[in-house]
Amino acid sequence: MAAALALGSRGQALTAPNPNVGCVIVREGRVVGRGWTQPGGRPHAEAMALAEAGDQARGATVYTSLEPCAHESPRGPTCSSLLATAGVARVVVALGDPDPRTNGAGMARLETAGIAVSHGINPAGAQASMAGFLTRLSRGRPSVTLKLATSLDGAIALASGESTWITGPRARAHAHLERARHGAILVGRGTWQADAPRLDVRLPGLEPRSPRRILLSRRDAAPDGWTRIAAPDDVSTLDGIDQLLVEGGAGAASAFLAADLVDRLLLYRAPILIGGGKSSIGDIGLKQLDDAHGRWRLSDARMLGSDRLEVYERVRA
Repeated sequence: MAAALALGSRGQALTAPNPNVGCVIVREGRVVGRGWTQPGGRPHAEAMALAEAGDQARGATVYTSLEPCAHESPRGPTCSSLLATAGVARVVVALGDPDPRTNGAGMARLETAGIAVSHGINPAGAQASMAGFLTRLSRGRPSVTLKLATSLDGAIALASGESTWITGPRARAHAHLERARHGAILVGRGTWQADAPRLDVRLPGLEPRSPRRILLSRRDAAPDGWTRIAAPDDVSTLDGIDQLLVEGGAGAASAFLAADLVDRLLLYRAPILIGGGKSSIGDIGLKQLDDAHGRWRLSDARMLGSDRLEVYERVRA
């Protein structure tokens, strides 16, 4: 299942409105088919893996990160039907599909065809991998990641506004990898006016995965090649975007935090002190300190050169 999840991650930000699923087919202890949802949403992961496996899929075990689809589409047959026709013996599913068009029907179709089904294998990994798709279904908006690069004392720039560079090259490379995993990237009007950011991916081989550029501004028109939204809640109107990265500056960060729209926080912290610099965020609407506790769960931490990355997930009911 870990291999299936890793394959599914290849499709992050490329498959909307479909989920970025990964699939591995194993027969007699040997992998005979691999697949992941292709850009634009088709072929699905299971269809790709079955095509690679061919006749070796008969009697095999299939590991897939999401329940095989059961709803008909003019773009191709359902994955649950393809698996049944291929004669696989067992299907192992990480997470049931919450899409009401499938939601249990895919696993039921497999069982009706005499295929053994196991589910609930590493669902947390599947939820993290397909957070954009799942958030769109459950909340009607993209999953939102907020990136902050700060000094030890929480500043994003000197008082003069100078911010190049707070973090080192390894942290910046990781930030570009995160850009490649998101369908769109957003900055506020102040950052756009001060820095004229390119917001592209500058890692060799990943340049084509540069995200769409979004400007948060109530009054300024969007520059060529950009999309403007007036308020954080407007992210729900971004068609074809299931993963949004908020990258700057303090005003945009504060606005998204105040609206409780941040699902994931990337905190890159450099081993420097600035003192009197520009704060990474402003007022986010907290009325009492108790309200700040219990909101964030640390999910990852690592060193990137001399900088430390901490990843936090928003704790929600």
